[in-house]
Amino acid sequence: MTRSRQRTPDERPDAAADDEIAGATPMMAQYLAVKREHPGCLLFYRMGDFYELFFDDAIEAARTLDITLTRRGQHKGEDIPMAGVPVHAAEHYLSRLIRAGHRVAICEQTEDPAEARRQRGYKALVRREVVRVVTPGTIVEDTLLDARRSNNLVALARADNRLALAWVDVSTGEFAVTGIEMAALAAELARLEPCELVVADRLLERPEIAAALAELGPALTPQPTALFDPGAATKRVMEHYGVGALDAFGIESRAEAAACGALIDYVTLTQKGRVPHLSPPRREGVETVMAIDPATRRSLEIVQTMAGERRGSLLGLMDLTVTGGGARLLARRLSAPLTDPEAIGARLDAVAHLLDDDLLSEELRDLLGGMPDLERALQRLSLGRGGPRDLRAIGDGLFRAGEIRDRLLEDGKGFGDLPEELGRGLAALGSHGALAHRLRTAIEAEPPLLARDGGFIARQFDPALDELRSLATEGRRHIAALEGECRRDTGITSLKVKHNNVLGFFIEVTPAHADKLAGRDGFIHRQTLANAVRFTTVELGELETRLTRAADQALAAELQAFEQLTAEVVAAADGIAAAAAALAVIDVSAALAELARARNYVRPDIDRSTAFAIEGGRHPVVEAFVEASGGGRFVANDCDLGGPDGQPVGDGGPGLWLLTGPNMAGKSTFLRQNALIAVMAQAGSFVPATRARIGVVDRLFSRVGAADDLARGRSTFMVEMVETATILNHAGPRALVILDEIGRGTSTWDGLSIAWAVVEHLHDVNRCRGLFATHYHELTALSARLDRLSCHTMRIKEWQGEVVFLHEVAAGAADRSYGIHVARLAGLPKRVIRRAEAVLGQIERGEAGSPAAKLADDLPLFASLRLPEPPPAPAAPEPDPEAEAALALQARLAALDPDDLTPRAALELVYRLRREARGEAPGEGDGAEGDQAVGSL
Repeated sequence: MTRSRQRTPDERPDAAADDEIAGATPMMAQYLAVKREHPGCLLFYRMGDFYELFFDDAIEAARTLDITLTRRGQHKGEDIPMAGVPVHAAEHYLSRLIRAGHRVAICEQTEDPAEARRQRGYKALVRREVVRVVTPGTIVEDTLLDARRSNNLVALARADNRLALAWVDVSTGEFAVTGIEMAALAAELARLEPCELVVADRLLERPEIAAALAELGPALTPQPTALFDPGAATKRVMEHYGVGALDAFGIESRAEAAACGALIDYVTLTQKGRVPHLSPPRREGVETVMAIDPATRRSLEIVQTMAGERRGSLLGLMDLTVTGGGARLLARRLSAPLTDPEAIGARLDAVAHLLDDDLLSEELRDLLGGMPDLERALQRLSLGRGGPRDLRAIGDGLFRAGEIRDRLLEDGKGFGDLPEELGRGLAALGSHGALAHRLRTAIEAEPPLLARDGGFIARQFDPALDELRSLATEGRRHIAALEGECRRDTGITSLKVKHNNVLGFFIEVTPAHADKLAGRDGFIHRQTLANAVRFTTVELGELETRLTRAADQALAAELQAFEQLTAEVVAAADGIAAAAAALAVIDVSAALAELARARNYVRPDIDRSTAFAIEGGRHPVVEAFVEASGGGRFVANDCDLGGPDGQPVGDGGPGLWLLTGPNMAGKSTFLRQNALIAVMAQAGSFVPATRARIGVVDRLFSRVGAADDLARGRSTFMVEMVETATILNHAGPRALVILDEIGRGTSTWDGLSIAWAVVEHLHDVNRCRGLFATHYHELTALSARLDRLSCHTMRIKEWQGEVVFLHEVAAGAADRSYGIHVARLAGLPKRVIRRAEAVLGQIERGEAGSPAAKLADDLPLFASLRLPEPPPAPAAPEPDPEAEAALALQARLAALDPDDLTPRAALELVYRLRREARGEAPGEGDGAEGDQAVGSL
């Protein structure tokens, strides 16, 4: 779907738009005027209790939401399509529209209709304005977001021939920026997973940029180039944060400044001037995180499976966090593993501390359990879209943060007694006891969703409000007292005080008693009905006025208190955001400690060497699956890769392994597990192994599995070659490369040649650590002249004609692939299996080079149709009927293929043979009905 960019405030509509408005009714003219300011957006136009959509917007919304499409009036002689959604259910429909790739402009009534009629007449048009543009990257509502996933809005900018990416999660306020090279753009976007990316429309005219962003589809939001002007953007960032220079943020280039400023401007534009709390932009150097290209992320299934699901991915296994903020932080860490051993060590220290002190870890997880999402509640309040529940969430969250702070500091332990990561978190928690107490005292424990509903300020917080509430809520008691007094004064026991929306409160008696009230002072006749007469009194009118005024005043007082409390929270936004971030760090550390404890993971040793020595390594996800399914114990394996200069490290393993072995033996699992161990270790987690020493991996490459790219016209083999080219062109000495079955997508000799050349290039040019799995056993000959190449194989055991996969890696090379055995396990017909074995035997005897006709003459198709000729009967001087019968039977049996007989056909054959042995005619004895079925045999 093509997306039009949103118009900036300084752009004016063209003459065609003016012509469109001409002749429209006042309301429709207002709608069209608002709509032309927001092209590319569906316009939710507020009309009473509904948001209405007209023209093409209505048609699109009806199709997407499956709602009724109606008509309302005419414009230029044609019916106007209309569709609408209730205001109270708008978030549900917004969620579906956003997921479908739409942007929605919310146009609200900005004045009271009654006030409009009073000032400008009965037919006055209510003023309306767009108060917000809802886009995928700017939503903050819980119902529209995944609590355990970041919602990144990304900006791409270019200045001085340099590129930069800035990203912000508007729902949490996290803000970061990095400068990048064009070659790294796709990898960075894969890491950030933008829900929306804003980019200058002129930048999209560059073919290489357009190609890199093509897969974003509806998430791509072109904007005017002026939005990315470096000078204006720099000024915007400085104004927003109240600083005189950007040096404090580490921003190093005009491109980085342009990206940051464009993001702030875009958020301001969509929120119509209301900017949420945004943390100061944090600069991330590309070199500080492990580079992982999109293909590698997909094949390793780090944060989601190839089917797009969290379950079954590495993140799905590792995520034992108990808060939304912790879950989002863990996902960010796995998406961007660090490359600084000191920073990695700080994370591992925190995990180790909580692993050693399991009581502390358990208590922290108990305190964190049920923790409100402070970050997102704060953002909603700062944008004016929060409610009483958000205030209560802030109060409860800060109160719980205080308990966690006290627990970390108990027993006289100071900041210096904690690991650096936990110490920083403890300091960031701060002291928010006063604000937490005020919010918990002010807001009911279970408040309503919306402030306008009232009833959320707790009792005894505001005595004046309590008095108003008492008058409003206890009005029935006052009315009952007045009713009793009137009965005593008049002697009419059936007198009642009632209420309706037309008359308000009134006194009602039967017609038989009406004369008693009509002549009494103070009773004013209001209405006569067939069965009742209604009166009022001055006292009743005054009481009604007080009750109505009290309810309105009580709600106004609550709303005023809400605004005041919200202002206090926003004033403390920096401290609250810091506390929320610290709680996420503590949650992740405790979760990783629990993971290591439950799954017997060990702390890896991370240094700046080029070591890669894993003892007893296991695939974390496969191991968990095997255990959960009761499939036995996962077989651990070692992997020792050395430095690129040929010098031994660890236990002396070489740098490039050539892995051979049969299908289904576990080669791909072994390759992936070592890559995942590197990701886990550098993300700051313990790893599934008995020992692990890893020299920092700066780039991770994986080419495992086969897939095509039909949208780009790429075959499976073409995709394989493109991904292999990326690896060979970018892998350096600190990279880790895993490759599986390179060259298998083409002819045998072409594939072998390509695989041969790739191994040589990895060894001689890239000089990186790598695992290369292949079925081309001829490649093992390379180990004789490539000193860093070592041959390993997956062990198997043959037993009574069957192959047992041991899933163990051992030094050496496989002599066979056992593909036919795997085909048998897969359920191929036995005839096909036997034929494949015969062809393989012929090829292995060196007969593959014989003329093609010789081999084709015995193809399985013709072998299936041709039955063996019965052997000739032995010569005899005289015919012997019994001997001839025996020979005929022998020939028929030889022609049979037992594998082709169904159980019924086999049984019928037995019956027939028995009849023939007895000399019985067809139809005699049991089973005669099978003669016809078996006769053809």
